[in-house]
Amino acid sequence: MKTVSLSGSLRENVGKKDAKKVRREGNIPCVVYGGKEQLHFVAKYQDFEKLVFSPDVFLVNIEIDGKTYPSVLQEVQYHPVTDKTLHADFIEVSEAKPITVGIPVIIEGSSPGVMAGGQMIKKLHRLRVSGLIKDLPEIIKVDISELMIGGSVKIRDMEADKLSFLDPANAVIVRVKTARTATEIEGEEEEGEEGEEGAEEGAEGIEGIEGAESAEGGEAESKSKE
Repeated sequence: MKTVSLSGSLRENVGKKDAKKVRREGNIPCVVYGGKEQLHFVAKYQDFEKLVFSPDVFLVNIEIDGKTYPSVLQEVQYHPVTDKTLHADFIEVSEAKPITVGIPVIIEGSSPGVMAGGQMIKKLHRLRVSGLIKDLPEIIKVDISELMIGGSVKIRDMEADKLSFLDPANAVIVRVKTARTATEIEGEEEEGEEGEEGAEEGAEGIEGIEGAESAEGGEAESKSKE
């Protein structure tokens, strides 16, 4: 797992009013938990770009007052309109304690189903796993080299040493959807033509009936005159 460093300073006050002040100064209020105590601190907004605007998962060495706290970013709160980072939660890690993180999914291989005209749909972009920090991979590879049209790869199909997958076992990671082919379109056109022919035949039948009724009406009128 990639490692980055983040410098912070302890917050003197904790609360909404103080958090707004921190943001106005170009900083982000943060908290790191999971260790002996929770630490509320502030970090510079620009330092978060390498953490937030990246699909990678990092081991973040948070440096506060000369001490280092190895952590993993757990949750980020964004402004509902501007998408600017409002708050960040970190969990402190230790070599002996499992942690839960979301690992990016990378698709590998060429699907026979896609080559046959199917459409690949990636349903999950990250997989939630639990494991020791030393066993956590940077990415999780999903092989689709045997995936046919209508097939899928689910959580229960995944195997990883020393990791536990936390998403539902039947959750679909990637699947190949059946695409409409020229044969299907031709079939629809043929059905449409048959429907039109049937309609024409029906119309002819109606015209024949109406003609017969008109003839009968004419004969009845002639007899009444006689």
